Amino acid sequence: MSFNTSSRQLTNTDEEPLEAGPAPEPPAEPAPGDGKTGAEATSRDREAAPEATSGEPEAPVAAPPGDTEAPPQATSGEPETPVAAPPGDTEAPPQATSGEPETPPEATPGDAEAPPPASDDSEAPAEPAPAPAASPTRGWRRWRGWRDKYPVAARTLAWTTTGLSAALVLFALLMPSKIDGFRPAEFARIPVEAIFGAAVLIVLPRKPRIAVAALAGLGLGALTVLNFLDIGFNEYLGRGFNVVLDWTLFGDAQAYLQDTMGKKGALGIVVVVVLIVLAVLALMTLSVVRLGNLLARHTETATRTTLVMAIVWVTCAALGVQFTGVPIASEHTTLVVQDRAERVRNTIRDEAAFAKIAKKDAFANTPPDQLLTGLRGKDMMITFIESYGRSAIEDPVMAPGVDATLTAENEKLTKAGFAAKSGWLTSATYGGSSWLGHSTFMSGLWINNQQRYRTVTAGDHLTLPGAFKKTGAWDTVGVMPGVQKAWPEQKFYDIDKLYDSHDLGYKGPKFSWSTMPDQYALTAFERLVHGKKHDKPLMSTIILTSSHQPWAPIPKTVPQDQVGDGSIYDAIQKAGKKPADIITDSTKSKQEYGKSIQYSVTSLIDYLVKYGNKDTVLVFLGDHQPIARVSGNNASRDVPVSIVAKDPKVLDKIADWGWTDGLQPQHDAPVWKMSAFRDRFLTVYGSTPKP
Repeated sequence: MSFNTSSRQLTNTDEEPLEAGPAPEPPAEPAPGDGKTGAEATSRDREAAPEATSGEPEAPVAAPPGDTEAPPQATSGEPETPVAAPPGDTEAPPQATSGEPETPPEATPGDAEAPPPASDDSEAPAEPAPAPAASPTRGWRRWRGWRDKYPVAARTLAWTTTGLSAALVLFALLMPSKIDGFRPAEFARIPVEAIFGAAVLIVLPRKPRIAVAALAGLGLGALTVLNFLDIGFNEYLGRGFNVVLDWTLFGDAQAYLQDTMGKKGALGIVVVVVLIVLAVLALMTLSVVRLGNLLARHTETATRTTLVMAIVWVTCAALGVQFTGVPIASEHTTLVVQDRAERVRNTIRDEAAFAKIAKKDAFANTPPDQLLTGLRGKDMMITFIESYGRSAIEDPVMAPGVDATLTAENEKLTKAGFAAKSGWLTSATYGGSSWLGHSTFMSGLWINNQQRYRTVTAGDHLTLPGAFKKTGAWDTVGVMPGVQKAWPEQKFYDIDKLYDSHDLGYKGPKFSWSTMPDQYALTAFERLVHGKKHDKPLMSTIILTSSHQPWAPIPKTVPQDQVGDGSIYDAIQKAGKKPADIITDSTKSKQEYGKSIQYSVTSLIDYLVKYGNKDTVLVFLGDHQPIARVSGNNASRDVPVSIVAKDPKVLDKIADWGWTDGLQPQHDAPVWKMSAFRDRFLTVYGSTPKP
């Protein structure tokens, strides 16, 4: 019978396996001295043919003296030599194994059938003999793939990957947190953290080394993400990212993106940002692990190099060596981590300290009849113009158009019998988070972060609208087209009736983030509130939003009798610029921002001239400066503020403030913190402090 067996089962094999190489050629003729061919088996043959190993022929087994030489085994891809069965035996078909040469079967006289061929899952012999070591084969080379076939390319790729890993780690260790910090000199420094990290990884055993490297890489990746957040927050809000308070702002950012770019655009950006964050964390972790393994493979060289770099760093630090004004010896990452830890500690301490400050109020116990006695009978309007900052009046790109508008609108006021005085306030926020500016101005407290805002709005600190309401002489109203959902702060501000974006009857298109043009919001205020008969004067808080970024498209003023339900703005919105047209171009952004301020100021003054009277008093201001791309790096946080009235007695009371006549404050006009306005305003208009 014929069957396959492994070479470990051979009883009389005394030859060593052949080395890997081409299969031996089969002999042309049978060996002399025997009349049988190599394809025939005799009754004296009892040795089983060895099983071929995968990918190469098995070495032939030596035949006993007087026997013919056994034929060579067939190699993979060559035809099998048929084997003749001796008389009286039934022929068993040879079993072919996939991709392996077939072992010549051997017939045994007297057997009627062949046992089933051996397979991978067949039962192994009880005590198999050890197999001789096999050298690599063509199959093994194929398994190793292109690395064996193209060793130069493999080495090049390996060193390139290592180089990129080192560059990525060094970039993370030296990365600035502001755009203007990205200079070549910043990346020509020696980070002490890299030296210390290399020393630690060199001395650690394999498993601890990999664990420490992975944790270090993950931490460095997280720090890189935070640095990118710092860059974004400095660019838009003029401050770094607060890891305790600022996570809630991502919801507002997502809403802004959705209003500006649509749901699909916003979703796409969110997905890209998440993928980038995950990629940074993964790549940084893999990079540090790879570099750690490299140090371990070349311990002697790595140790010498680390020691040399440590000596160089200490020398540069001691001598104060610099390159273009930047110290060569860097401890940037250490300082960044320390700064973030200090910010966290300060935030926690500030929360407790501010809670005590918010409970103190100079006018908390002032009787109603001793509040705002100098404004009794006046219709008050406090109006915020979104992103109306000092840069709009003084930046060389925006100032010509804005200044011309302020001059023209001041002339309108003068002809209508109004007068104005203007100064500067330093806002508690920059580039965004308008609610911080609103609450600072209204409460008289410096509210420069989200925790302070939550603390003060959860309490009962007296606000400007609250002071008017407390007298009982005014009804308080809020017109806030930017509010698109529930607004619990209404109670804190003591606003009796709130008109948000859903209450003003607007049927026109949105202008990017702004839900409606300022002209429409003011027209709706007149139709729904101011133009109606009321028993008491109004104290109205109005927030205009058309100058909110991205400043495209911008509404245009239409004839007052054509405003209607806002449908007229459809054509204007479609003809306007798209956010993508200006968002990446600083000059275009400045130009469009300036136009948006001109539109908002014009809409407000047109309303006042048309609907104001001798009892109208308007206080209007910006809530913060625009983002750095528009206002410029290191711009101030100052915003213009103006008080407008027909009654000369109203402006006479602030004559000693030193403010500039008209709507445009002079460059050297007084600058106050925005939180100082409430107490000055209450005091000058007849309120008696009683803490």
